[in-house]
Amino acid sequence: MVLRFTAVGLVLAGAVLAGSCSQVELSPALQPLSQETMTLLAKRGMTPSSPIFVRIFKEESELEIWKMREDGRFYHFKTYPICNWSGTLGPKLHQGDMQAPEGFYTVSASQMNPNSQYHLAFNLGYPNAYDRAHGRTGEYLMVHGKCRSAGCYAMTDALMEEIYALAREAFIGGQPSFEVHAFPFRMTDANMQRHRASPHYRFWSMLKEGYDHFEVTRQPPSVAVCERRYVVNVRWSGGELSRLNPKSLCPPFERPPVVPFTPLEWTQRASAESPLVGTRMRSATTRGEPGNGSGAFAQAKLGRMFGLGASPGSMSD
Repeated sequence: MVLRFTAVGLVLAGAVLAGSCSQVELSPALQPLSQETMTLLAKRGMTPSSPIFVRIFKEESELEIWKMREDGRFYHFKTYPICNWSGTLGPKLHQGDMQAPEGFYTVSASQMNPNSQYHLAFNLGYPNAYDRAHGRTGEYLMVHGKCRSAGCYAMTDALMEEIYALAREAFIGGQPSFEVHAFPFRMTDANMQRHRASPHYRFWSMLKEGYDHFEVTRQPPSVAVCERRYVVNVRWSGGELSRLNPKSLCPPFERPPVVPFTPLEWTQRASAESPLVGTRMRSATTRGEPGNGSGAFAQAKLGRMFGLGASPGSMSD
């Protein structure tokens, strides 16, 4: 599957350079995973095409990628330093507040942007159903490169290429979409107590339900919105999910039993095996500075392959 995608990429790149004597060069969106990354995947019993799950932690400025193994559970693959993010701890509320979103988001192939002004990007899908139910506004909230943020999560270009490639290979492998859970911090009981006086505490308590479910099961929970709140890990009776209204009363549901999972020792996250390599320009106590990216990559055919137009993409605030 990887070879087939690379071949398609070469054809597209060749089409862009048709009639030119220039040497064909793959765009950042088509760069293969490095040998080091492939070795680490194999070491962890993972494949490039297996599904991924992403967690973001603002306060720690970290982005985690988890990969599914044959048992249907997700195992930690790697943690990446977030180079920059804007705003403070707390959700994005409206256009122009310079806040990076917090919440449960879903990324499909059409949200991948190989033509971003910020090297490479994927759209988080803000505002989601919860955000819209609360009248929150904003658009083009991304995870992207260039290490510059005005409401987004910005990585270095090199790390964004690897993250983008891991998502790309998961889509090629058949994953229709992947979940991104964006948290203000690692939602331990101690951290929740530390932030108990925050006006966002009730909102964060809902996010903690999703955090705790994954910590226990190593499976992303089902997430729905009704009564203007997140409802985590529930089973709807009578197919009510199709008629779910984010602002209306929740229909009857039950909570399926949670099956705990303890990862094997060799799959535990180990900083000695996967050191955080990359630039981290800010934490929750420093201020991110928005910037103007440049250098869009004109791979329009690849953009259409992912369901995108020729637009290079935007970064919102």
